Amino acid sequence: MVAMTVNGRPLDFDMDPRTPLVHVLRDAANLTGTKFGCGEGDCGACMIHVDGAALRSCLITLAEAEGRVITTIEGLSADRSHPVQQALVAEQTIQCGFCTPGIAMAAAALLRRSTSPSEDDIKAAVPNLCRCGVYPRLVEAIQRAGRVATRQETISAAPAPGISARDAARSVPALSDTAPPQMDEAE
Repeated sequence: MVAMTVNGRPLDFDMDPRTPLVHVLRDAANLTGTKFGCGEGDCGACMIHVDGAALRSCLITLAEAEGRVITTIEGLSADRSHPVQQALVAEQTIQCGFCTPGIAMAAAALLRRSTSPSEDDIKAAVPNLCRCGVYPRLVEAIQRAGRVATRQETISAAPAPGISARDAARSVPALSDTAPPQMDEAE
């Protein structure tokens, strides 16, 4: 058994110790926010925090994670209220969303070190690949997250996730509000 702390919870895994941590998290712990991208450490989709440092989980084995503190995107904030998550939404940096968890984890680790990173700091600390090309908005989003983290700014444009059934129903007519299509008897 390999023991570690994942998102604040002690967990034990009875798996091959050579298994890449990305598979342990996704398949055994059901933490699917950590994405499997290239499997070679190039894309950053599987970025997590290991003892506070942003690392690619496809390059870490289960054995190497023993006794360590692991944080995944699910552990960054339970309600997506982390400044990085809010700023990524507010700055419209999310396209398909596949790379977003890895980017958020890399950016959060950077902002723990410096809440006022330069563009060069961001490019060095967030090497993630994004096929949708969000890079032009990414720098501003991460700098904005730093301002939010230090309470220099608030974000009201990025609400907490989810929408109530009542609010969703407002945009679509209720079935009782629409008449069924009429059929000609000849049809």
